Formats: sequence, C-alpha cells, structure tokens
Amino acid sequence: MKAALWYGPKDVRIEEVAEPVVKENEVKVKVKWCGICGTDLHEYLTGPIFIPVDVKHPATGAKAPVILGHEFSGEVVELGKNVTEFKIGDPVVIEPLVTCGECKACREGNYHLCDGLAFHGLMDLGGGLAEYTTFRKEFVKKLPEGVSYEKGALVEPLSVALHAIEVSELKVNQTAVVVGAGPIGLALIENLKALGAKNVIAVELSTKRKEFALKAGADLVLDPREVNVAEEVKNLTNGLGADISFEVTGVQAGFETSVDVIRKKGTVVVVSIWEKGVNFNLNNLVMGEKKIIGSVVYGEGIFVTTIKYLADGRIKADQLITKKIHLDDLVKEGFTALTGSDRDSQVKIIVTPDKSLID
Repeated sequence: MKAALWYGPKDVRIEEVAEPVVKENEVKVKVKWCGICGTDLHEYLTGPIFIPVDVKHPATGAKAPVILGHEFSGEVVELGKNVTEFKIGDPVVIEPLVTCGECKACREGNYHLCDGLAFHGLMDLGGGLAEYTTFRKEFVKKLPEGVSYEKGALVEPLSVALHAIEVSELKVNQTAVVVGAGPIGLALIENLKALGAKNVIAVELSTKRKEFALKAGADLVLDPREVNVAEEVKNLTNGLGADISFEVTGVQAGFETSVDVIRKKGTVVVVSIWEKGVNFNLNNLVMGEKKIIGSVVYGEGIFVTTIKYLADGRIKADQLITKKIHLDDLVKEGFTALTGSDRDSQVKIIVTPDKSLID
C-alpha cells in the first residue's frame, strides 16, 4: 500500500509499504480522509519533536521512518477475532492515542496523560496518511448517519478544542479570547459559541484568517498591529479583562497577549505545541493571581461528544476544510501550501489515498 513516511525535516516520502495485519483486538480501516495537523507541520519543518529517531518508542517499538497522520476517518474492512462492536463497512474515526491502561493517569480516566503515551501517526507503527491502518477497538468510534467522512477527519482537531474548553472550566456568558485563528483557534471559536460563551474575541494578523474567525462565530477580531489588544478587551469588559484566553499561536507575542487580556484571577489555557521556550515576567501572573494551565489532546469521552455535536448540528465546522488533495500530492499541495506564501488562505487540508474521492 501507499503511505507517507517521515524520514527527517523536509523529508517526507510517499512509498510502498506492507499492509498492516489486524490483531485480535484491532480493527482494520481503509482510510478515506486524513487532515494535516499543525503537529505534522512542526515535524516537517523542524522535527523531530515527538517522532522517535535514535531509539524505538518504548510503548510501540516504532522509530523513524514513521507513517504520518492522526486526524482521519475511514471504513472498517476487517475485524480482529475479539472484535464484536463493529461490522464490515462501518464508517469510523480513530482516537489516535496509544496508552498503557495501567498507570495512575489511565486508571483515573486521564489516559491522555498516560506515562507512556504515544500517538498513532507520529510515534506508532501506522498512521492515517496511508491506504490502510489498524488500531485498538477501544479507540475506534463509529460515525453516525449524517456525519460525512470529510467531517469525520475533523473530529480530532475539534476534540482538541473541546477538551481545552473543558480544561478552562468555561461558564455560560463568560468572555473568552482566542489568540490565533488557525485550525484549532477556529475550532475553539465555534465550540465556545456552542457552549454558551457570551463574547468570543479573536486575535489575528492575517486578513484571510480574520474572515475565517468571523465565519466561525467570533464576535470581534482584533489585529495587534492596529490596536492595543489588552486595552480593547478591557474596554469591552467594563475595564476587567476576559475571563479566559486560549493561546494557539506557539509564539512569544501570542503568549504575552494571552496573559495580558485576562482579568484578575482569570485563566490562560495554552493549547499550542512549542518549538522553543518563552521569556516571561512572572509578576504578570503574581500581581493579578492569574492562572496558566496547559491542555493536551482530549480526555475520556471527548471524541464521542464531538461526534454528537457534529451530528446534531451544534458544531458545523463548514469553514475548516479549505482544500482536498490526493496522497501522492501531500508534500507539494499539502505541506508546501501550509508553510509557503499562500498559507494564510488555508485552514485544514485533508488528504485521501483514493483518487475517486477527489471532487
């Protein structure tokens, strides 16, 4: 089968590899669509970040070259002998977490914080940027009627956003600021509005992404080159500041803005993955008793909730997919498009190994 293998920075190759063999507790999936994630871009540009290179990952036995892709949907084509929850032909998405099931975090239902956590499509022996993959039945979720394979490929990034909001402890009618209107930022905006945020303010530089943010439901978009963002947010909140901010840029200025815009005792949720650290004056926290908390992937039940929101229309995600490409064109039409001069016109590029699915 064809698959996209990461060998090193700016070295992703489409190659022929053996089809995976389904194990007794696994489901084999024929991939329909797979999204290119920001994490994939980090690995492509400056990796390895998560991908094991010199030593095999202790939980999976994988090391570079690895098959990329962890935001994907597909059709069940084969079942392990112990699998009764699915049938051939079921449309599914994969919650791409490899967990031990035994550490304290796993036992408490926080398997996304597993001591030995690995990601399918980064630190595992398979991934979604391929024709087929296999995965443990517990992490395979059915797509209900009315949720397309294309939107199925959005369940993973939408779940990242939904979990971040859960971590923030958002309350109805609060004000939230989303710093960065990339794919996760847009998913945050739409989820925040669906969950009852009174005002959602986006902070973004790109003209095109400002438009995307408004379409996703942002009440206002602020450009830090044009206004003092913190002062504007205070003006809109009776001088107090926002209740919550979400940092999804992964850069120093975005982090500083996320702290500056919140009120005393407010909360910053850091969602982005960082290529390098930040310099920060901690007095900005101390003097206002502000809180900074991290959010990583998604906890127990989040995938199921995201699928439910897509099925009942609470989340539409219509503006997220901006381009569909074939697996053969992954580097030129995918990675290059998302990292080149035209990158701001793209949100989510989804990839298929099946040419018949390309419109």
